[in-house]
Amino acid sequence: MSVLIVGSGHNALVAACYLARAGQQVEVLERDEVLGGAVSTVERFPGHLVDRGSSAHLMVRHTGIIEDLELHRFGLRYIDCDPWAFAPAPAGSEQPPIVFHRDLDRTCASIEAACGARDADAYRRFVRIWGPRSRQLMRSFSGRPNPGGLLRAFWRLDIRGAEGAVRGPAAMSRDFLQTGDALLDSMFDDERLKAALAWFGAQSGPPMSEPGTAPMVGFAALMHTLPPGRAVGGSGALSAALVARLKSDGGTVSAGDAVTELQRAGDGWQVRTASGRNLRASTVIAGAHILNTLDLLENGGFDAGTLEGWRRRIRVGPGIGMVVRAATDALPVYPGASTAESAHGLQLLVTDRRQLRQAHGAALAGDLPPRPVVLAMSFSALDPSIAPAGQHQLSLWAQWHPYQLADGSDWSAHADREGDRIIGEVDALAPGFAASVRERFVQTPADLEREMGLRGGNVMHVEMSLDQMFFWRPLPEMSGQRVPGAPGLYLTGASTHPGGGVSGASGRSAANLVLRDLRRGRTPRFSRR
Repeated sequence: MSVLIVGSGHNALVAACYLARAGQQVEVLERDEVLGGAVSTVERFPGHLVDRGSSAHLMVRHTGIIEDLELHRFGLRYIDCDPWAFAPAPAGSEQPPIVFHRDLDRTCASIEAACGARDADAYRRFVRIWGPRSRQLMRSFSGRPNPGGLLRAFWRLDIRGAEGAVRGPAAMSRDFLQTGDALLDSMFDDERLKAALAWFGAQSGPPMSEPGTAPMVGFAALMHTLPPGRAVGGSGALSAALVARLKSDGGTVSAGDAVTELQRAGDGWQVRTASGRNLRASTVIAGAHILNTLDLLENGGFDAGTLEGWRRRIRVGPGIGMVVRAATDALPVYPGASTAESAHGLQLLVTDRRQLRQAHGAALAGDLPPRPVVLAMSFSALDPSIAPAGQHQLSLWAQWHPYQLADGSDWSAHADREGDRIIGEVDALAPGFAASVRERFVQTPADLEREMGLRGGNVMHVEMSLDQMFFWRPLPEMSGQRVPGAPGLYLTGASTHPGGGVSGASGRSAANLVLRDLRRGRTPRFSRR
Protein backbone atom coordinates (compact mmCIF):
# COMPACT_ATOMS: atom_id res chain seq x y z
CA MET A 1 0.00 0.00 0.00
CA SER A 2 1.11 3.58 -0.52
CA VAL A 3 -1.16 5.90 1.48
CA LEU A 4 -2.87 5.34 4.83
CA ILE A 5 -5.92 7.46 5.64
CA VAL A 6 -7.10 7.73 9.26
CA GLY A 7 -10.87 8.07 9.50
CA SER A 8 -13.66 7.58 6.96
CA GLY A 9 -15.43 10.93 7.07
CA HIS A 10 -16.54 12.13 3.67
CA ASN A 11 -13.47 14.36 3.24
CA ALA A 12 -11.17 11.43 4.00
CA LEU A 13 -13.07 9.29 1.50
CA VAL A 14 -12.87 12.02 -1.14
CA ALA A 15 -9.11 12.18 -0.64
CA ALA A 16 -8.89 8.39 -0.89
CA CYS A 17 -10.90 8.35 -4.13
CA TYR A 18 -8.75 10.97 -5.84
CA LEU A 19 -5.55 9.20 -4.82
CA ALA A 20 -6.80 5.77 -5.87
CA ARG A 21 -7.97 7.17 -9.20
CA ALA A 22 -4.46 8.55 -9.70
CA GLY A 23 -3.04 5.05 -9.29
CA GLN A 24 -2.01 5.18 -5.63
CA GLN A 25 -2.69 2.22 -3.39
CA VAL A 26 -4.86 3.47 -0.55
CA GLU A 27 -6.15 1.99 2.69
CA VAL A 28 -8.68 3.78 4.90
CA LEU A 29 -8.57 2.93 8.62
CA GLU A 30 -11.81 3.54 10.55
CA ARG A 31 -12.52 2.94 14.25
CA ASP A 32 -16.28 2.70 13.72
CA GLU A 33 -18.20 -0.15 12.13
CA VAL A 34 -20.27 2.49 10.28
CA LEU A 35 -18.37 4.29 7.54
CA GLY A 36 -18.70 7.95 6.68
CA GLY A 37 -18.42 9.65 10.07
CA ALA A 38 -21.20 12.21 10.39
CA VAL A 39 -22.24 11.62 6.76
CA SER A 40 -23.81 8.24 7.48
CA THR A 41 -27.22 6.63 7.79
CA VAL A 42 -28.38 3.73 9.97
CA GLU A 43 -31.65 1.98 10.80
CA ARG A 44 -32.62 3.57 14.12
CA PHE A 45 -36.22 2.36 14.04
CA PRO A 46 -37.65 -0.61 12.10
CA GLY A 47 -37.81 0.35 8.45
CA HIS A 48 -36.42 3.86 9.03
CA LEU A 49 -33.06 4.88 7.52
CA VAL A 50 -31.98 7.66 9.87
CA ASP A 51 -29.04 10.02 9.45
CA ARG A 52 -26.44 10.02 12.21
CA GLY A 53 -25.18 13.53 11.44
CA SER A 54 -25.77 15.66 8.35
CA SER A 55 -29.04 15.50 6.43
CA ALA A 56 -29.17 18.13 3.67
CA HIS A 57 -26.13 18.55 1.40
CA LEU A 58 -25.49 22.12 0.34
CA MET A 59 -21.86 22.79 -0.52
CA VAL A 60 -20.71 19.53 -2.12
CA ARG A 61 -23.19 20.07 -4.96
CA HIS A 62 -21.37 23.30 -5.83
CA THR A 63 -17.83 21.86 -5.86
CA GLY A 64 -17.90 19.62 -8.95
CA ILE A 65 -16.58 16.69 -6.90
CA ILE A 66 -19.67 14.55 -7.45
CA GLU A 67 -19.38 14.93 -11.22
CA ASP A 68 -15.60 14.61 -11.27
CA LEU A 69 -15.66 11.30 -9.40
CA GLU A 70 -18.71 10.15 -11.39
CA LEU A 71 -20.49 9.15 -8.23
CA HIS A 72 -23.74 8.62 -10.12
CA ARG A 73 -22.13 5.43 -11.46
CA PHE A 74 -21.94 4.21 -7.87
CA GLY A 75 -25.56 4.80 -6.93
CA LEU A 76 -25.57 8.42 -5.74
CA ARG A 77 -28.67 10.37 -6.70
CA TYR A 78 -29.88 13.69 -5.35
CA ILE A 79 -33.34 15.18 -5.18
CA ASP A 80 -33.49 18.97 -5.12
CA CYS A 81 -34.97 20.52 -1.99
CA ASP A 82 -37.47 22.86 -3.62
CA PRO A 83 -38.77 24.88 -1.86
CA TRP A 84 -35.39 24.86 -0.15
CA ALA A 85 -36.57 26.65 3.00
CA PHE A 86 -39.77 27.50 4.78
CA ALA A 87 -40.41 30.00 7.60
CA PRO A 88 -43.83 29.58 9.29
CA ALA A 89 -45.91 32.38 10.66
CA PRO A 90 -45.68 33.08 14.40
CA ALA A 91 -47.93 30.83 16.48
CA GLY A 92 -51.50 32.09 16.58
CA SER A 93 -51.04 34.74 13.91
CA GLU A 94 -52.93 35.13 10.63
CA GLN A 95 -49.79 36.02 8.68
CA PRO A 96 -48.73 33.95 5.67
CA PRO A 97 -45.52 31.90 5.85
CA ILE A 98 -42.37 32.73 3.88
CA VAL A 99 -41.51 30.13 1.24
CA PHE A 100 -38.03 30.13 -0.32
CA HIS A 101 -38.33 28.50 -3.74
CA ARG A 102 -35.43 27.86 -6.07
CA ASP A 103 -37.24 30.21 -8.43
CA LEU A 104 -36.44 33.75 -7.35
CA ASP A 105 -39.69 35.29 -8.64
CA ARG A 106 -41.81 32.85 -6.63
CA THR A 107 -39.69 33.53 -3.54
CA CYS A 108 -40.08 37.28 -3.90
CA ALA A 109 -43.83 36.87 -4.35
CA SER A 110 -43.97 34.94 -1.07
CA ILE A 111 -41.85 37.57 0.71
CA GLU A 112 -44.08 40.35 -0.64
CA ALA A 113 -47.19 38.60 0.68
CA ALA A 114 -45.63 38.03 4.11
CA CYS A 115 -43.38 41.07 4.57
CA GLY A 116 -44.26 43.70 1.97
CA ALA A 117 -43.05 44.89 -1.41
CA ARG A 118 -40.00 46.71 -0.05
CA ASP A 119 -38.51 43.56 1.49
CA ALA A 120 -39.32 41.59 -1.67
CA ASP A 121 -37.36 44.11 -3.76
CA ALA A 122 -34.57 44.08 -1.18
CA TYR A 123 -34.36 40.28 -1.34
CA ARG A 124 -34.03 40.39 -5.12
CA ARG A 125 -31.18 42.89 -4.70
CA PHE A 126 -29.64 40.67 -1.97
CA VAL A 127 -29.55 37.70 -4.36
CA ARG A 128 -28.11 39.85 -7.17
CA ILE A 129 -25.27 41.06 -4.94
CA TRP A 130 -24.52 38.02 -2.80
CA GLY A 131 -25.09 35.34 -5.43
CA PRO A 132 -21.85 36.14 -7.32
CA ARG A 133 -20.02 36.71 -4.06
CA SER A 134 -21.10 33.32 -2.73
CA ARG A 135 -20.06 31.61 -5.97
CA GLN A 136 -16.60 33.14 -5.64
CA LEU A 137 -16.47 32.13 -1.99
CA MET A 138 -17.27 28.55 -2.97
CA ARG A 139 -14.50 28.77 -5.57
CA SER A 140 -12.08 29.89 -2.89
CA PHE A 141 -13.03 26.82 -0.84
CA SER A 142 -11.68 24.57 -3.56
CA GLY A 143 -8.03 25.43 -3.07
CA ARG A 144 -5.57 25.75 -0.23
CA PRO A 145 -6.20 28.86 1.86
CA ASN A 146 -3.70 31.67 1.36
CA PRO A 147 -4.08 35.43 1.00
CA GLY A 148 -3.07 35.37 -2.67
CA GLY A 149 -5.61 32.70 -3.50
CA LEU A 150 -8.41 34.56 -1.78
CA LEU A 151 -7.45 37.77 -3.59
CA ARG A 152 -7.49 35.99 -6.95
CA ALA A 153 -10.90 34.51 -6.16
CA PHE A 154 -12.45 37.94 -5.63
CA TRP A 155 -10.51 40.51 -7.61
CA ARG A 156 -12.80 40.40 -10.65
CA LEU A 157 -15.98 40.50 -8.62
CA ASP A 158 -18.41 43.32 -9.30
CA ILE A 159 -18.08 45.28 -6.09
CA ARG A 160 -21.51 46.76 -5.52
CA GLY A 161 -22.97 47.68 -2.22
CA ALA A 162 -26.55 47.23 -1.06
CA GLU A 163 -27.45 50.55 -2.67
CA GLY A 164 -26.12 49.36 -6.05
CA ALA A 165 -23.23 51.82 -6.35
CA VAL A 166 -19.80 50.56 -7.38
CA ARG A 167 -17.39 50.88 -4.47
CA GLY A 168 -13.75 50.14 -3.77
CA PRO A 169 -11.98 47.16 -2.17
CA ALA A 170 -12.22 48.67 1.30
CA ALA A 171 -16.02 48.75 1.07
CA MET A 172 -16.07 45.20 -0.31
CA SER A 173 -13.93 43.89 2.54
CA ARG A 174 -16.18 45.63 5.04
CA ASP A 175 -19.20 43.89 3.53
CA PHE A 176 -17.55 40.51 4.07
CA LEU A 177 -16.28 41.29 7.56
CA GLN A 178 -19.54 42.70 8.92
CA THR A 179 -21.87 40.70 11.10
CA GLY A 180 -24.73 38.78 9.58
CA ASP A 181 -27.12 40.84 11.68
CA ALA A 182 -25.66 44.07 10.28
CA LEU A 183 -26.16 42.82 6.73
CA LEU A 184 -29.77 41.85 7.47
CA ASP A 185 -30.55 45.13 9.21
CA SER A 186 -29.06 47.14 6.34
CA MET A 187 -31.23 45.41 3.72
CA PHE A 188 -34.53 44.30 5.27
CA ASP A 189 -37.30 45.61 7.49
CA ASP A 190 -39.33 42.59 8.54
CA GLU A 191 -37.99 40.73 11.59
CA ARG A 192 -39.44 37.40 10.46
CA LEU A 193 -37.43 37.53 7.23
CA LYS A 194 -34.32 38.57 9.12
CA ALA A 195 -34.79 35.77 11.64
CA ALA A 196 -35.22 33.13 8.93
CA LEU A 197 -32.07 34.20 7.08
CA ALA A 198 -30.12 34.57 10.34
CA TRP A 199 -31.11 31.03 11.34
CA PHE A 200 -30.02 29.75 7.94
CA GLY A 201 -26.66 31.51 8.34
CA ALA A 202 -26.21 30.24 11.89
CA GLN A 203 -26.17 26.63 10.68
CA SER A 204 -22.40 27.10 10.43
CA GLY A 205 -22.26 27.55 14.20
CA PRO A 206 -21.47 31.16 15.16
CA PRO A 207 -24.28 33.57 15.95
CA MET A 208 -24.95 36.27 13.38
CA SER A 209 -23.73 38.88 15.87
CA GLU A 210 -20.10 37.83 15.26
CA PRO A 211 -17.86 39.69 12.79
CA GLY A 212 -17.37 37.92 9.49
CA THR A 213 -20.74 36.13 9.50
CA ALA A 214 -22.31 38.16 6.69
CA PRO A 215 -21.14 35.62 4.05
CA MET A 216 -22.93 32.87 5.99
CA VAL A 217 -26.17 34.77 5.44
CA GLY A 218 -25.15 35.62 1.89
CA PHE A 219 -24.78 31.94 1.06
CA ALA A 220 -28.60 31.79 0.94
CA ALA A 221 -28.44 33.64 -2.39
CA LEU A 222 -26.66 30.67 -3.94
CA MET A 223 -29.61 28.39 -3.17
CA HIS A 224 -31.46 29.98 -6.10
CA THR A 225 -28.77 28.64 -8.42
CA LEU A 226 -28.62 25.13 -6.95
CA PRO A 227 -30.61 24.34 -3.79
CA PRO A 228 -29.69 21.88 -1.05
CA GLY A 229 -29.91 18.28 -2.14
CA ARG A 230 -31.22 15.21 -0.40
CA ALA A 231 -29.31 12.03 -1.22
CA VAL A 232 -31.72 9.21 -1.98
CA GLY A 233 -31.49 6.63 0.81
CA GLY A 234 -30.12 9.10 3.34
CA SER A 235 -27.10 11.31 3.86
CA GLY A 236 -24.87 8.24 4.07
CA ALA A 237 -25.56 7.48 0.39
CA LEU A 238 -22.76 9.96 -0.42
CA SER A 239 -20.27 8.05 1.74
CA ALA A 240 -21.48 4.72 0.34
CA ALA A 241 -20.89 5.95 -3.21
CA LEU A 242 -17.41 7.18 -2.26
CA VAL A 243 -16.54 3.80 -0.71
CA ALA A 244 -17.79 2.02 -3.83
CA ARG A 245 -15.75 4.34 -6.04
CA LEU A 246 -12.65 3.78 -3.91
CA LYS A 247 -12.97 -0.01 -4.03
CA SER A 248 -13.50 0.06 -7.80
CA ASP A 249 -10.10 1.72 -8.12
CA GLY A 250 -8.41 -0.84 -5.86
CA GLY A 251 -8.59 0.97 -2.53
CA THR A 252 -9.49 -0.81 0.69
CA VAL A 253 -11.33 0.11 3.87
CA SER A 254 -10.74 -1.44 7.29
CA ALA A 255 -13.66 -0.75 9.67
CA GLY A 256 -13.92 -1.40 13.40
CA ASP A 257 -10.20 -1.05 14.11
CA ALA A 258 -9.23 2.27 15.67
CA VAL A 259 -5.86 3.85 15.05
CA THR A 260 -4.21 4.28 18.43
CA GLU A 261 -0.85 5.81 17.58
CA LEU A 262 0.98 7.81 14.93
CA GLN A 263 4.72 7.55 15.44
CA ARG A 264 7.50 9.02 13.35
CA ALA A 265 9.75 6.15 12.23
CA GLY A 266 12.81 7.01 10.18
CA ASP A 267 11.65 8.90 7.11
CA GLY A 268 8.06 7.64 7.45
CA TRP A 269 5.31 6.77 9.90
CA GLN A 270 4.35 3.79 11.99
CA VAL A 271 0.60 3.47 12.49
CA ARG A 272 -0.70 1.19 15.22
CA THR A 273 -4.30 0.05 15.61
CA ALA A 274 -6.38 -1.33 18.46
CA SER A 275 -6.30 -4.84 16.98
CA GLY A 276 -2.51 -4.84 17.08
CA ARG A 277 -1.76 -4.05 13.46
CA ASN A 278 1.52 -2.22 12.84
CA LEU A 279 1.66 -0.43 9.51
CA ARG A 280 4.49 1.64 8.10
CA ALA A 281 4.03 4.36 5.51
CA SER A 282 5.69 7.56 4.43
CA THR A 283 2.32 9.20 3.68
CA VAL A 284 -0.57 9.43 6.15
CA ILE A 285 -3.69 11.57 5.80
CA ALA A 286 -5.47 12.21 9.10
CA GLY A 287 -9.18 12.80 8.58
CA ALA A 288 -10.13 12.70 12.24
CA HIS A 289 -10.87 15.67 14.51
CA ILE A 290 -7.67 17.70 14.84
CA LEU A 291 -7.60 17.13 18.61
CA ASN A 292 -7.89 13.38 18.04
CA THR A 293 -4.99 13.59 15.61
CA LEU A 294 -2.90 15.45 18.20
CA ASP A 295 -3.71 12.70 20.71
CA LEU A 296 -2.49 10.05 18.26
CA LEU A 297 0.72 11.99 17.79
CA GLU A 298 1.21 12.24 21.54
CA ASN A 299 0.71 8.47 21.86
CA GLY A 300 3.46 8.13 19.30
CA GLY A 301 5.94 10.26 21.23
CA PHE A 302 5.54 13.65 19.51
CA ASP A 303 6.70 16.55 21.69
CA ALA A 304 4.07 16.92 24.44
CA GLY A 305 4.78 20.59 25.08
CA THR A 306 4.21 21.54 21.45
CA LEU A 307 0.99 19.54 21.34
CA GLU A 308 -0.32 21.15 24.51
CA GLY A 309 0.36 24.60 23.08
CA TRP A 310 -1.63 23.75 19.98
CA ARG A 311 -4.50 22.31 22.01
CA ARG A 312 -4.79 25.47 24.08
CA ARG A 313 -5.09 27.64 20.96
CA ILE A 314 -7.71 25.52 19.17
CA ARG A 315 -11.18 26.56 20.28
CA VAL A 316 -13.86 23.90 19.96
CA GLY A 317 -16.56 26.18 21.35
CA PRO A 318 -19.40 25.55 23.81
CA GLY A 319 -21.03 22.86 21.65
CA ILE A 320 -23.36 23.53 18.76
CA GLY A 321 -26.48 21.58 19.49
CA MET A 322 -28.47 18.40 19.69
CA VAL A 323 -30.87 16.44 17.49
CA VAL A 324 -34.13 14.57 17.83
CA ARG A 325 -34.75 11.94 15.14
CA ALA A 326 -38.46 11.15 15.05
CA ALA A 327 -40.58 8.49 13.38
CA THR A 328 -44.08 9.90 12.85
CA ASP A 329 -47.48 9.08 11.43
CA ALA A 330 -47.66 12.36 9.54
CA LEU A 331 -45.76 15.42 8.38
CA PRO A 332 -46.04 18.63 10.41
CA VAL A 333 -48.84 20.82 9.05
CA TYR A 334 -48.21 24.54 9.40
CA PRO A 335 -51.19 26.93 9.22
CA GLY A 336 -51.49 28.65 5.85
CA ALA A 337 -49.15 26.27 4.02
CA SER A 338 -49.37 22.96 2.19
CA THR A 339 -46.85 20.22 2.96
CA ALA A 340 -45.58 20.65 -0.60
CA GLU A 341 -44.43 24.12 0.47
CA SER A 342 -43.12 23.23 3.92
CA ALA A 343 -41.85 19.65 3.90
CA HIS A 344 -39.24 19.57 1.11
CA GLY A 345 -36.55 21.78 2.58
CA LEU A 346 -35.24 23.41 5.75
CA GLN A 347 -38.02 24.41 8.13
CA LEU A 348 -36.62 27.50 9.86
CA LEU A 349 -38.67 27.57 13.05
CA VAL A 350 -37.56 30.94 14.42
CA THR A 351 -39.58 34.13 13.98
CA ASP A 352 -37.48 36.56 16.04
CA ARG A 353 -33.70 36.83 16.36
CA ARG A 354 -34.03 37.36 20.10
CA GLN A 355 -34.65 33.64 20.44
CA LEU A 356 -31.36 32.92 18.65
CA ARG A 357 -29.46 35.38 20.82
CA GLN A 358 -30.92 34.05 24.05
CA ALA A 359 -30.07 30.46 23.11
CA HIS A 360 -26.50 31.33 22.21
CA GLY A 361 -26.00 33.41 25.34
CA ALA A 362 -27.28 30.57 27.49
CA ALA A 363 -24.90 28.11 25.80
CA LEU A 364 -21.92 30.40 26.51
CA ALA A 365 -22.95 30.37 30.18
CA GLY A 366 -23.30 26.58 30.16
CA ASP A 367 -27.08 26.73 30.49
CA LEU A 368 -29.90 25.16 28.49
CA PRO A 369 -31.68 27.58 26.13
CA PRO A 370 -34.78 29.38 27.44
CA ARG A 371 -36.42 28.03 24.28
CA PRO A 372 -34.74 25.63 21.87
CA VAL A 373 -34.21 27.04 18.39
CA VAL A 374 -35.16 24.34 15.92
CA LEU A 375 -34.49 23.47 12.30
CA ALA A 376 -36.86 20.72 11.12
CA MET A 377 -36.22 18.48 8.12
CA SER A 378 -38.79 15.97 6.88
CA PHE A 379 -37.02 14.36 3.95
CA SER A 380 -39.31 11.32 3.83
CA ALA A 381 -41.58 13.74 1.93
CA LEU A 382 -38.95 13.79 -0.83
CA ASP A 383 -37.62 10.26 -0.48
CA PRO A 384 -40.20 7.73 0.73
CA SER A 385 -37.54 4.97 0.75
CA ILE A 386 -36.25 6.10 4.17
CA ALA A 387 -39.49 5.30 6.03
CA PRO A 388 -42.12 2.52 5.91
CA ALA A 389 -45.28 3.13 3.89
CA GLY A 390 -47.67 5.43 5.72
CA GLN A 391 -44.95 6.80 8.01
CA HIS A 392 -42.59 9.76 7.97
CA GLN A 393 -39.29 10.68 9.51
CA LEU A 394 -38.00 14.01 10.80
CA SER A 395 -34.69 15.36 12.00
CA LEU A 396 -35.08 18.22 14.48
CA TRP A 397 -31.79 20.07 14.86
CA ALA A 398 -31.62 22.39 17.88
CA GLN A 399 -28.96 25.04 18.45
CA TRP A 400 -27.35 25.99 20.80
CA HIS A 401 -26.96 23.40 23.58
CA PRO A 402 -23.74 23.47 25.64
CA TYR A 403 -21.58 20.38 25.83
CA GLN A 404 -20.53 21.15 29.41
CA LEU A 405 -23.36 22.19 31.70
CA ALA A 406 -22.61 24.87 34.27
CA ASP A 407 -24.29 23.00 37.12
CA GLY A 408 -22.04 19.99 36.54
CA SER A 409 -24.92 17.67 35.73
CA ASP A 410 -24.68 14.86 33.20
CA TRP A 411 -26.48 15.17 29.89
CA SER A 412 -28.34 11.93 30.54
CA ALA A 413 -30.40 13.79 33.15
CA HIS A 414 -31.62 16.28 30.54
CA ALA A 415 -31.93 14.34 27.28
CA ASP A 416 -35.59 13.34 27.51
CA ARG A 417 -36.82 16.71 28.75
CA GLU A 418 -34.90 18.58 26.05
CA GLY A 419 -36.27 16.15 23.48
CA ASP A 420 -39.77 17.04 24.69
CA ARG A 421 -39.02 20.75 24.44
CA ILE A 422 -37.62 20.43 20.90
CA ILE A 423 -40.69 18.52 19.74
CA GLY A 424 -42.81 21.13 21.55
CA GLU A 425 -41.30 23.92 19.45
CA VAL A 426 -42.48 22.19 16.28
CA ASP A 427 -45.88 21.49 17.81
CA ALA A 428 -46.34 25.16 18.73
CA LEU A 429 -46.07 26.13 15.06
CA ALA A 430 -47.62 22.97 13.58
CA PRO A 431 -50.34 22.00 16.07
CA GLY A 432 -50.83 18.27 16.41
CA PHE A 433 -47.27 17.34 15.47
CA ALA A 434 -46.36 15.99 18.93
CA ALA A 435 -49.24 13.51 18.79
CA SER A 436 -47.89 12.12 15.49
CA VAL A 437 -44.52 11.08 16.99
CA ARG A 438 -44.31 7.32 17.44
CA GLU A 439 -40.62 6.83 18.16
CA ARG A 440 -37.68 9.13 18.73
CA PHE A 441 -33.93 9.00 19.12
CA VAL A 442 -32.28 11.86 21.01
CA GLN A 443 -28.67 12.87 20.29
CA THR A 444 -27.28 15.21 22.96
CA PRO A 445 -23.89 16.94 22.55
CA ALA A 446 -22.39 14.14 24.65
CA ASP A 447 -23.98 11.54 22.36
CA LEU A 448 -22.59 13.24 19.25
CA GLU A 449 -19.11 13.05 20.77
CA ARG A 450 -19.48 9.47 21.93
CA GLU A 451 -20.88 8.04 18.70
CA MET A 452 -19.02 9.99 16.03
CA GLY A 453 -15.98 11.45 17.78
CA LEU A 454 -17.30 15.02 17.48
CA ARG A 455 -15.37 16.61 20.32
CA GLY A 456 -17.52 18.82 22.51
CA GLY A 457 -20.55 17.89 20.43
CA ASN A 458 -19.43 20.32 17.71
CA VAL A 459 -20.34 18.94 14.29
CA MET A 460 -18.00 21.53 12.74
CA HIS A 461 -15.04 20.15 14.80
CA VAL A 462 -13.77 23.58 15.82
CA GLU A 463 -15.66 26.85 16.05
CA MET A 464 -16.33 28.42 12.64
CA SER A 465 -15.50 31.91 13.88
CA LEU A 466 -13.52 34.29 11.70
CA ASP A 467 -10.25 33.70 13.58
CA GLN A 468 -10.48 29.96 12.85
CA MET A 469 -11.35 30.10 9.17
CA PHE A 470 -9.33 30.25 5.94
CA PHE A 471 -5.58 30.45 6.61
CA TRP A 472 -6.19 30.39 10.37
CA ARG A 473 -7.94 26.99 10.46
CA PRO A 474 -7.33 25.14 12.73
CA LEU A 475 -4.17 27.19 13.41
CA PRO A 476 -2.08 29.31 11.03
CA GLU A 477 0.82 26.85 11.13
CA MET A 478 -1.48 23.95 10.14
CA SER A 479 -3.65 25.76 7.59
CA GLY A 480 -1.63 24.27 4.73
CA GLN A 481 -2.97 20.84 5.80
CA ARG A 482 0.38 19.84 7.26
CA VAL A 483 1.61 19.50 10.85
CA PRO A 484 4.92 21.26 11.64
CA GLY A 485 7.58 18.72 12.52
CA ALA A 486 5.57 15.86 11.02
CA PRO A 487 6.66 15.47 7.37
CA GLY A 488 4.48 13.12 5.38
CA LEU A 489 1.44 13.72 7.60
CA TYR A 490 -1.43 15.59 5.93
CA LEU A 491 -4.71 16.86 7.40
CA THR A 492 -8.24 16.80 6.07
CA GLY A 493 -11.76 17.01 7.46
CA ALA A 494 -13.90 19.66 9.09
CA SER A 495 -10.99 20.79 11.26
CA THR A 496 -9.31 22.19 8.14
CA HIS A 497 -10.25 24.75 5.47
CA PRO A 498 -13.03 25.34 4.46
CA GLY A 499 -14.46 23.94 7.70
CA GLY A 500 -17.54 21.93 8.57
CA GLY A 501 -20.49 21.06 6.42
CA VAL A 502 -20.60 18.54 3.59
CA SER A 503 -18.28 19.85 0.89
CA GLY A 504 -15.47 17.34 0.26
CA ALA A 505 -13.22 20.27 -0.65
CA SER A 506 -10.72 19.57 2.10
CA GLY A 507 -10.34 15.97 0.93
CA ARG A 508 -9.72 16.99 -2.66
CA SER A 509 -7.13 19.60 -1.67
CA ALA A 510 -5.33 17.08 0.59
CA ALA A 511 -5.16 14.57 -2.26
CA ASN A 512 -3.84 17.24 -4.62
CA LEU A 513 -1.19 18.16 -2.07
CA VAL A 514 -0.05 14.54 -1.76
CA LEU A 515 0.04 14.07 -5.53
CA ARG A 516 2.01 17.28 -5.95
CA ASP A 517 4.57 16.05 -3.44
CA LEU A 518 4.75 12.72 -5.26
CA ARG A 519 5.49 14.49 -8.52
CA ARG A 520 8.37 16.19 -6.76
CA GLY A 521 9.87 12.80 -5.98
CA ARG A 522 8.63 12.09 -2.47
CA THR A 523 7.48 8.50 -3.09
CA PRO A 524 5.40 6.91 -0.31
CA ARG A 525 6.35 3.49 0.96
CA PHE A 526 4.25 1.10 3.00
CA SER A 527 4.89 -2.22 4.72
CA ARG A 528 3.33 -4.50 7.32
CA ARG A 529 5.06 -6.23 10.19
